[in-house]
Amino acid sequence: MNIEDNYLEINRQSWNARTETHINSDFYDLDGFLKGKNSLNAIELNLLGNLSNKSVLHLQCHFGQDSISLSRLGADVTGVDLSDVAIARARELAKQTHSSSEFICSDVYDLPNHLDRQFDIVFTSYGTIGWLPDLNRWAEIVSKFLKPDGTFVFVEFHPVVWMYDARFKKIEYWYFNSGAIIESEKGTYADKEAELEVKTIGWNHSLGEVINSLIQNGLRITYFEEFDYSPYNNFNDSVESEPGKFRIAHLGNKIPMLYALTASNQLLPDKKENEI
Repeated sequence: MNIEDNYLEINRQSWNARTETHINSDFYDLDGFLKGKNSLNAIELNLLGNLSNKSVLHLQCHFGQDSISLSRLGADVTGVDLSDVAIARARELAKQTHSSSEFICSDVYDLPNHLDRQFDIVFTSYGTIGWLPDLNRWAEIVSKFLKPDGTFVFVEFHPVVWMYDARFKKIEYWYFNSGAIIESEKGTYADKEAELEVKTIGWNHSLGEVINSLIQNGLRITYFEEFDYSPYNNFNDSVESEPGKFRIAHLGNKIPMLYALTASNQLLPDKKENEI
């Protein structure tokens, strides 16, 4: 079997291996979260708006902090992730915090076999689509699970960031999707000194690929913005140049590091029933 054909299992094992390290890391600040801290950032909070009585599907939710944060803001939340270890911990965390959030263990593409409802909002953020080879199928899933008047909210690391090597010293990868990128990584973004070594398979997706996949599946882009910082200290050689804004030390604000978009669902209800 070609290693790319087994990408789901390889990446599942990678995220299973990282989950406990992430839960115990300062990066995720579980203690602060348990005391009531919201794990969401201003960028996505501004786009999500008032969540009272809104249903939210959170794709690629990891171990559930953001999903539970959404529920704390009044949303009815369903979180989805391919890692069985992460989903088990998300369910434990929901019980611990008395959250009504529900969690499903599934990869994005297989979700129609595990879930049959539509949502006011589909949400996904920060390091998600790079694990998916086919963005058209991803956009089909987003469209399928949105109500006819629903909104997709998406925040992601900018594809320019993924062109660089790990130290941001040289351009190492194509901007455009040129096939699978197979890597071995020591440590993890949440704890770079962790005694971990994982193999991953990912893909770079240009802005054009992202936007066109959504448009071609009946979604109308209603907002798009790029940002010159990351809200997380997750890259090598980054510094907090402003409170809550991390940039690569030797690049400053010269490159885009994030983008965010919203899209409204334009598909008619009868068409939704025949999709996927």
